[in-house]
Amino acid sequence: MLTAEYLLDDLDPDERARAERVESILPAVRDAAQDADARGEFPTGHVKLLADAGLLGLVVPQEFGGLGGGLRDLAATTYALGTVCGSTALAYFFHCSASSRGLLPLAALDAGLYGEDEADEVRTFAERVLYLMGRDTSCLANFASEAPKASNANVLISTTATPTDGGWLLNGEKSFGCLSGTADYYLVTARRSDVDGLDAISLFLVARDSEGIRPRQQWNGLGMRASDNHGLVMEDTFVPAADALAVPGGFARATTLSRGSWVGNQVAIAAIYAGVAQGAWDFAFDRTMNARFADTGKPIASSPMHQALIGEAQQRLGDMHLWLRRQVELEASDPPILPKPDVVKSWKLAKGAICENAFAVAIASMKMCGTSGALMDNTIGRAVRDTAMGLVQAFPAERGRLDLAQMLVDDESWLGLTTQDAMDRKERA
Repeated sequence: MLTAEYLLDDLDPDERARAERVESILPAVRDAAQDADARGEFPTGHVKLLADAGLLGLVVPQEFGGLGGGLRDLAATTYALGTVCGSTALAYFFHCSASSRGLLPLAALDAGLYGEDEADEVRTFAERVLYLMGRDTSCLANFASEAPKASNANVLISTTATPTDGGWLLNGEKSFGCLSGTADYYLVTARRSDVDGLDAISLFLVARDSEGIRPRQQWNGLGMRASDNHGLVMEDTFVPAADALAVPGGFARATTLSRGSWVGNQVAIAAIYAGVAQGAWDFAFDRTMNARFADTGKPIASSPMHQALIGEAQQRLGDMHLWLRRQVELEASDPPILPKPDVVKSWKLAKGAICENAFAVAIASMKMCGTSGALMDNTIGRAVRDTAMGLVQAFPAERGRLDLAQMLVDDESWLGLTTQDAMDRKERA
């Protein structure tokens, strides 16, 4: 049984072949996890490890040199990686999420959402992203989040892109995004300085060694410490026109083609925390089954306290997997099961339910192992810290429940992205 099959037990032959590639690297990822967490650094050999396994192109179509996987593959992979190293899984997700910046614009082109005068720019950018990930086995990182927050959106974009001869100059800071200083290219979301409102949001492909770009600061996170989540600072960083998708409203039109909220692959983040929880529970259960009481010879897991914990953890694991499988099914099924607004509503609850259950399983695992097993740097210590990050990443469960209520009562919801001038305009209205 492959690790991915704990999540999806109906893999087709192609999905299983891709999952076998993932399974082949799990031992190496597991072996590096403890030191990586202690150092707070993404292991230097992991990019090559992923590239050699063909996994940098997991969700890139075969015509661009990728493996041709989809959301089911991505969720199964982040889940499997999460069982051995949450940091690696999170960093890998941020690489794979870059594919949406190629796939969604191409889908929007096919849907006729761009004019003839826009098509060349859109296609050139989208295909460049996908060829880099697939054929060229380059590592990409996705940077949208910023420190300033908006009351009505997940991400407030204040980074600016100013037109200049032959391209654009980027200025701003990105506060969150893995593989900073590690990825070959950064996909940066910024707003055009010469366009108003949400139509200004654009995408830029920035080489790691570009002038004027550097990691923001060393990130000393509670969990997910080895994901190189240092953010970016850009000061007059030049991006050639060919590496930009700056058609006014171009990015917004592309996101309408996603099956879920915003760019439609957020469920694969939640799969990471589910995988971390599963890995911690397997460790704790095996430990307490193999350790025995000195007087009776029975497994420690047979004590009434441990059996109460086992029952609770099994319920939590079941709930976690059911929510996760359901959301993956809603976002990946063909034909769609539900219209997009209902898929988004489900995600508002699913994210919190998955991550809260994952954290509860990690805590139960700690209790199972007792003081001697609750070490800062072992599987239990990392799992408690890593799953805690799931309580706040993207949005907390409380935000999701509130947002769903607003959608049901007022037909309003958080936006995926907004800009400062768009927010100011809404407040004035």
